[in-house]
Amino acid sequence: MVEAIAYRYRTGIAWRDLPREQFGPWQTAWKRHRRYAEDGTWDRVLSRLLAEADAAGQVDWTVWVDATIARAHQHGTNTTRPEQDTGGASESHESPGGVHPQPARRDA
Repeated sequence: MVEAIAYRYRTGIAWRDLPREQFGPWQTAWKRHRRYAEDGTWDRVLSRLLAEADAAGQVDWTVWVDATIARAHQHGTNTTRPEQDTGGASESHESPGGVHPQPARRDA
């Protein structure tokens, strides 16, 4: 079952696309993966593998930090900041009081 889970992550396919002939029903692999994630099995496996690799000198603990910045437009967050006027009211074509006059009705 671990092979099915590893195959799925290695190939990037959906769970439903696991080859049934090779790994059996995809639901079985998905349920096992979910159960291992919930009960901490994967965390224990990773800790053990890292400890063994580190003891053998196979882990380089050098850390790289990516300083990429992605900027969004000031109104791109769809949130309001009451302490700062960003000019959004003028862009939405609202009248200052937020009241829009109704045109007079003409009955014919």
